[in-house]
Parts: sequence; structure tokens; C-alpha cells
Amino acid sequence: MIAMHIREARACLGKLVDRAERGETIVILRHGKQSARLVPVPLRAKELPSLSEFRASIATPKTGLSMTVIASRNEERC
Repeated sequence: MIAMHIREARACLGKLVDRAERGETIVILRHGKQSARLVPVPLRAKELPSLSEFRASIATPKTGLSMTVIASRNEERC
């Protein structure tokens, strides 16, 4: 972990971002006190599945919903 005054950090921001990408933590100081921290972004453990693949995997009935509801009601009455 390195500490750097904000004026110095502005001058070499690109290099600091490169160091953070490699895993370092950079503390930015303002008036000698810790003000901000530049840290690497955590990696996502697992990507979410595609929504289109999910939609394709859902089985849809051949008849419309209204016909399904009517058939269900008729079955309950018997």
C-alpha cells in the first residue's frame, strides 16, 4: 500500500490506475489525512446466464392462457 498526496496523484493518475489493476492499494492524502483509496475492482465470480437462453428454455403451452384458465375452471367444477 502506498500513500500519495492528491497533487501528486493527479499528475500520475494513469500509472496509479495501472498499479491498482495489478492489485496494489493506493491511499490518496488531502492535508496529510487519508481522503480516498484506489483499489482494484473485484472479479465477478460467475457471469449471469443469458436472458434469451433462459426464455428459450421455458416451455410454453400450445393453447393460450385464457383457454388454460377456462379448462382449469371446468375441471374444478366436475
